[in-house]
Amino acid sequence: MTEQKKSDQTRQKILTAGRSLISKHGFGAVGLARILKESDVPKGSFYYYFPSKDGFGQALLHDYVADYLARIDTLCSGAGSAHDKLTAFWSAWLAHAHSEGIANQCLVVKLGAEVADLSDDMRRILNDGVAELVTRIADLLVAGANDGSVPPISDPRATAQMLYAKFLGAAILSKLSQDQIPLQQALSETTDFLAIR
Repeated sequence: MTEQKKSDQTRQKILTAGRSLISKHGFGAVGLARILKESDVPKGSFYYYFPSKDGFGQALLHDYVADYLARIDTLCSGAGSAHDKLTAFWSAWLAHAHSEGIANQCLVVKLGAEVADLSDDMRRILNDGVAELVTRIADLLVAGANDGSVPPISDPRATAQMLYAKFLGAAILSKLSQDQIPLQQALSETTDFLAIR
């Protein structure tokens, strides 16, 4: 194995451990020592991989956004109508018997307000990721109107933004209440909104 590959693997170990800790505790509450201990990387080597904790946060969010969008792209390119794909995406926000839902893993839910005040670079990465996701939702709304599985929508981008905001808000309310009812209501309302009449 080349030194570069080892380096990439170690960097990824730090990002993976950091994502797990930060998704549970927030960015400010997790120190570098804890991330390095969790990733089994010596303390002195952090700055070999990242220029600062903010630089680590930026890399973490780039990694998270790329992973999230890749999963959405897989969903969008799969079989089924646009309506089926939208329903699968919205349903994935809820926890199911053997898996956490998107809401429990979402760094936008966990870090959106925190990083907006903490780091403009981190805020921009999350905001750009949300914009990319909204574009994909809007594209599915257009595809659904074309394949007849979703009613025609006059402004797909604005509608996609509204639907995403609905689920983001519901995810925050679900975290506060420790109950999936807000997400279940969002899913029910969205299903009704997208139904062909």
